[in-house]
Amino acid sequence: MSSAWILGTASTVFQKWPDRTFRSLAEAVVSGSLADAGVDGNDVEHVVFGNCAMGAHGQDNIRGQVALTAMMRDGRLPARVPIVNVEAGCATGSAAFHAAVQAVRAGDADVALAVGVEKTLVPDDPVKTFRLFQGGIDQRHKAEWRAFFAEQGERFGVGWAPHKHRILFLDVHAMQARHHMAVHGTSDAQLAVIASKNHGNAVHNPRAQYRFEVPVEAALADKPVVAPFTRAMCSPLSDGAAAVVVCSERFLAQCSAQQQARALRVRASVLVGGAWRSLDEDNVVVHAAAKAYARAGLSADDIHIAEVHDATSYCELAATEQLGFCATGQGGAYAESGATSRAGARPVNASGGLVSKGHPLGATGLGMIDELARQLRGEAGDLQVDRKVSVGLQQNAGGLIGLDEALCHVGIFERRA
Repeated sequence: MSSAWILGTASTVFQKWPDRTFRSLAEAVVSGSLADAGVDGNDVEHVVFGNCAMGAHGQDNIRGQVALTAMMRDGRLPARVPIVNVEAGCATGSAAFHAAVQAVRAGDADVALAVGVEKTLVPDDPVKTFRLFQGGIDQRHKAEWRAFFAEQGERFGVGWAPHKHRILFLDVHAMQARHHMAVHGTSDAQLAVIASKNHGNAVHNPRAQYRFEVPVEAALADKPVVAPFTRAMCSPLSDGAAAVVVCSERFLAQCSAQQQARALRVRASVLVGGAWRSLDEDNVVVHAAAKAYARAGLSADDIHIAEVHDATSYCELAATEQLGFCATGQGGAYAESGATSRAGARPVNASGGLVSKGHPLGATGLGMIDELARQLRGEAGDLQVDRKVSVGLQQNAGGLIGLDEALCHVGIFERRA
């Protein structure tokens, strides 16, 4: 089995792009990632295209072919390159990346391209925008999860009162946060510390949707969403695109010394599915992390920097525990200690995270890899963390199966020695 390497990455700014098409966003990151990799589009043998929302804009099924056809017509990509479309909720970009890695490792392609493109905002139909997120949980058997969430809320004394005008995922995360607070003494202020950190990080990120500081006190006092979350603790609606070029060891050996020096080894890329579980049981991130560490031959102590899926600030707190960066119940204290800051021992979401950089579903996971690549190569500019980093971890998850994310990806990447 061939090793897989990240050779190039690119990302648009994550923001609301009402006047840009899926095609223009896709072309920007495909061209950008190929230029970053230093390869020609004709080297690409396999494309995996991730998207959730094109159906709401009138295009189901052959989404990648539609977005990339102009590049195939004019020779920027091979005319008959296979494009495989994937969709996995908020984990879509990572699913695309994982499929590209698999194609390379299997020997089916020496160069594979993972692309994620999203426009979550439907300006003339806000109902369609809302429905995009409803599809992240079972819409055919609603009674099952409604009864389950109500039972869990009552059993653990944390309540369950979703609102029809609020994205359900926020209520699920909030219920888990309230349980964590009741069991471990986690505070609203600790969630605000995480939110403030990430908003502050994004000030330095030219690809971020929100580039303004939010002091801890302001994060606490911001508009309430659902207890314990305020607006500053929740990711926004975003549009955007990102892409990653993956290559084989054989292809890399033919590249220039500069290309080889910038290449990042994929030590692990694992997917783990969610399962019905109770509030007091381990979630899918724990299982994905264990599998990734085993695949990489590394442990949590070997990770220098991480980008994790902070759809809410509680999600980052929980992820630092689930990934083994700190003990269970200590995520709040770990954040307060400064360990996860850009100047800390293990920076987490130096990009600004989802709450500030933005969360364009199908592009999110690939955008996280792009941010890690910049850090590991020492090319992050004003965003560069204050310590030398050579091993990075990405955790991205999406959809819901009960309380679990439906799919979780953990990737571990290492700068070439």
